[in-house]
Amino acid sequence: MTDYERAAFERLLKIARSDTGQSRRAAAFLLAWWNADRLGGFDLTDLFGVDQVIAADMGTVFVCLGRQSQAFYPEEYRTEIEALIEAWRPEIWAESQS
Repeated sequence: MTDYERAAFERLLKIARSDTGQSRRAAAFLLAWWNADRLGGFDLTDLFGVDQVIAADMGTVFVCLGRQSQAFYPEEYRTEIEALIEAWRPEIWAESQS
């Protein structure tokens, strides 16, 4: 992940920690990457519901993932991703803590 891609990813994480429609969409995008089967997919039409800057950051992350030869998850951000799961998918988070 380049510095530019990491910055886009970190901006999306920051947005996803809020409680707005754009935050919900940013969280859905990130969580779909982490585990779409378990945490839900990302509806591409949600791009119409975010500012162009946020959509561009999603595009940057998407291109980054497309360059990888195998599955890639930024493990150093596991705590932040888990916080998103807890906030946006509380039933799944509770299940995982049992």
